[in-house]
Amino acid sequence: MPCHYDGGVTGSDAALLLRDFVNTLDMDSSTDALAAPDGLGRWLAEHGLPASGSPAPGEEELAIAVALREGLRAAMLGHHGSGAEDVPAQLQDVLALLPLRVALTPAGPALVPACGGALGALAGLAAAITDAAADGSWRRLKVCPQDTCRWAFLDTSKNRSRTWCSMRVCGNRTKTRAYRARRRSGTP
Repeated sequence: MPCHYDGGVTGSDAALLLRDFVNTLDMDSSTDALAAPDGLGRWLAEHGLPASGSPAPGEEELAIAVALREGLRAAMLGHHGSGAEDVPAQLQDVLALLPLRVALTPAGPALVPACGGALGALAGLAAAITDAAADGSWRRLKVCPQDTCRWAFLDTSKNRSRTWCSMRVCGNRTKTRAYRARRRSGTP
């Protein structure tokens, strides 16, 4: 059983898009959907991000995408804390490469990519961060703290206290290790 069952949760489109992007690297099965530029192009197309006729992503866009993914993973790992966590410098650096502009849309003002192609699609992911923050789902995006997992999930618990991607797998492993350590040390 994969350790990253998210259980049919509902959430904002922006939050789910960000979760899916971070989960392009599955540490449990050692698969990376962004292992090559064509993988990035495929993922972007599957999620409706590139404009039609966009050139295929290259190595430079792939490097930016991977840096964005890992910066988001680090930020989401920080969402387990009190709320005063620093934004990872790596994420700040990559966000500076993704140009956005304000546009007036029928739904109201919105941040939209200021360029096209794969870079514009990645800028769309950056804009999804502000959309998720605006609807309250950004702080609910978390990453499983298990070093062998790191699967992103949306914490839909009422008090935002969910820790693991799955209580049945990662949560159980952690609690079992803690129990065994207490037994070895003689503490109840």
